[in-house]
Amino acid sequence: MHQSPIDLLAVPAAPDTPSAFADPRAALVVFSGGQDSTACLAWALSRFSRVETIGFDYGQRHRIEMDCREPVRQAVAQAFPDWASRLGEDHVLDLALLGQISDTALTEDRAIEMQSNGLPNTFVPGRNLLFMTFAASVAYRRGLNVLVGGMCETDYSGYPDCRDNTLKALQVALSLGLATPMTVETPLMWLTKAQTWALTDQLGGPTLNDIIVEHTHTCYLGDRTHRHAWGYGCGQCPACQLRREGFEQWTTARID
Repeated sequence: MHQSPIDLLAVPAAPDTPSAFADPRAALVVFSGGQDSTACLAWALSRFSRVETIGFDYGQRHRIEMDCREPVRQAVAQAFPDWASRLGEDHVLDLALLGQISDTALTEDRAIEMQSNGLPNTFVPGRNLLFMTFAASVAYRRGLNVLVGGMCETDYSGYPDCRDNTLKALQVALSLGLATPMTVETPLMWLTKAQTWALTDQLGGPTLNDIIVEHTHTCYLGDRTHRHAWGYGCGQCPACQLRREGFEQWTTARID
């Protein structure tokens, strides 16, 4: 369906100031160092009283996204002092077992292609289910009661563990299994990539989007040699295509 420029930029309103509308709860952001998780980090920092981050080392084909995590955190903290006062600890968990049992293009050096089940071979079965479960365990121990993830079923590769119903069901299971309310927030669930660019512009202006362009990583092939207007990447893989198209749509909508 064709979207007008207004539709492309229609995103939920952000707080006017980071400190004025703080939710007293504390949040844990599943943070990969990519565009979407950085958008979620900014979204959480604009709302919650304390925000921590968690990343997972699962034998990714390219470790570049893990290397991008701390520079992004530092850049955000330096650029936004109000957010820096809320940004807490970072946690990294070793989930190498997931890489060992996954036969995918994200964990092995192989071509990216579609499978007979209609999913790309970049799909790591159960990845987000495991991520959120481990994140919930850390959150429980840290006294955090909100989990924030960048899952989306608007502009995505069709992964079933990114779908809204999956995350809603997981929220119920986690809350029951931990015997404490655990809220799963997915602020990008119904946003296009263009709207994600608009959201970060709304949250942090050109400064935040410059951080996303310069420091985050999305490319499935781990390419940090080619810099485009929308960031670094090969420009050909599905992740790069989504990011590029979203940036171009957002830019066009702003001009129009």
